[in-house]
Amino acid sequence: MEILKLEAGKAPVVLAPDAPMPAEGYVWLDLTYEEVERLAPEVLRLTGVQLYEDHVADAHNLHHPSSFDSTEQYELIIFRGLAPNTTNGERILTRPMFLYNFDRVLATVRAPDSRSVAQVRSRFVAFPQRCPANPDELAHRLLSAMVDHYLELRQTLTQRLDRWQRLLLDPRRPFRDWPKMLESRNDIRRLQNMCEEQRDAVQEWRDNRLADMSERLQVRIADLIEHVDRVLTHARAIERQAESTVELYFAATAYRTNEIMRLLTIITAIFMPLTLIAGIFGMNFEFIPGLHKPWGFWLSMAGMGLVVVGMLLWFRYRRWL
Repeated sequence: MEILKLEAGKAPVVLAPDAPMPAEGYVWLDLTYEEVERLAPEVLRLTGVQLYEDHVADAHNLHHPSSFDSTEQYELIIFRGLAPNTTNGERILTRPMFLYNFDRVLATVRAPDSRSVAQVRSRFVAFPQRCPANPDELAHRLLSAMVDHYLELRQTLTQRLDRWQRLLLDPRRPFRDWPKMLESRNDIRRLQNMCEEQRDAVQEWRDNRLADMSERLQVRIADLIEHVDRVLTHARAIERQAESTVELYFAATAYRTNEIMRLLTIITAIFMPLTLIAGIFGMNFEFIPGLHKPWGFWLSMAGMGLVVVGMLLWFRYRRWL
C-alpha cells in the first residue's frame, strides 16, 4: 500500500501509513489485490466515508467485468486492463483495476505488476508540472494508459491473423490445429465484449458527472471512448477476416477434392473400355478372332491405344482436361 499526496504543478509526496488527510491537494491511495482488506479502513480514515459492502466485495472478484456505479459520496469504476505478457503470448489475458473516486481521494486496487500505474506515476514523478490536478484527471490517466495497451494489441492480433492465414492456405500440408484457432477466435470475441463493457462504463461515468466535469476532461474522456471504439472496430475486422480465411480454406479444400475426383473419374473412364477389351479376349472360348495369330496381341494393344488416345482427345475437346 502506498499513499501519495498530489497537487497540480508539484512533485508527489509519499505519506506515512497513519498520516491524516492533508489540507491541500488530494490523495492517491494505491493498493494491490493482496492488500484489499485494508481498503475500507483506509478510506474511512481518510474520508470518513464507509464503503458499501458490495463495492468492497467487488474488489475481491478478479473476474468482475468493466462497469460503473456511484453513490452520493463516491464513484466506483471497474476497468479491465491487459496483463503484461499478453502481447507476446497466444491468449488475451486481462485483470481488473478498481477505482474508488472521491472528491479529494482516489483509491485504486490493482495487480502488483500493473504497467498502467507505473506508466502514469513515472510521468508526473519526472515532470511535476504534469501532475493531475484532481482525482478525476488521475482516474482518466489510468484508464487512458490501460486503453493504450489495447491499442498496442492491434498489431499483435494482425500478426496472429497473418500466421493463421499462412497455415490455413499452405497447400503443402493440411491444417490440423483447429482447437488453438478456435480458442484464438474466442479470445477475439471476449475482447469485443470487454471493449463494449469498457465503453459503457466510461460513458456512464461521463454522463453521471456531465454537470460538474470540466470541459477539458469531457473532451479527454470522449477521446478515451473513441480509442476503445478503435480497438473494438479492429477486433471485429480481425474476426471477419478470420472467418473469411476459414471459408477460403474450405473452398480451397473443396476445389482440391474436386480436382482429385475429376482426375480419378477420368482415369476410371479411360480404363473401362480397356477392361472391356481385356475381358473379351480373356473369355474361355475355343475360337476368338486373332486369338491364335501372331498379330492378335499387337492388334488388341493397338486398339486399346486408339481408344485411350480417342478418349483423351474427346476429354480435351470437352475441356475436361
